[in-house]
Amino acid sequence: MEIDSILERLSHSKFRSSFYLKEKDIHYIKEKGLETIKKHAQDFIKKRLAPAIIINDGKQTPMRGHPVFIAQHATATCCRSCLQKWYHIPKNRELTSEEQERIVEILLYWINKELKQ
Repeated sequence: MEIDSILERLSHSKFRSSFYLKEKDIHYIKEKGLETIKKHAQDFIKKRLAPAIIINDGKQTPMRGHPVFIAQHATATCCRSCLQKWYHIPKNRELTSEEQERIVEILLYWINKELKQ
């Protein structure tokens, strides 16, 4: 699925479209660099989203505190329930490395789009 079409679908959700990077998020990204942000995204996805069973599913991604968290909510990659609803990725099985890479790609695409605004 093309990322632009994913973001277009998500833009029709009042909740998803309410997320944007604030000035402090943009400053953090510029200070750390996109490679570091990508590493953070990979780590967050691997630890918080990839396992087959997540005890606190739906609550594992904070609503603020890191630009990747904001991007996760904006792109519906914040929990396994959202992944199932928006991307048809079944719950209760570990995410493949390809799925994890795709999620990181979506997150970075959204972040880059936000930085250009």
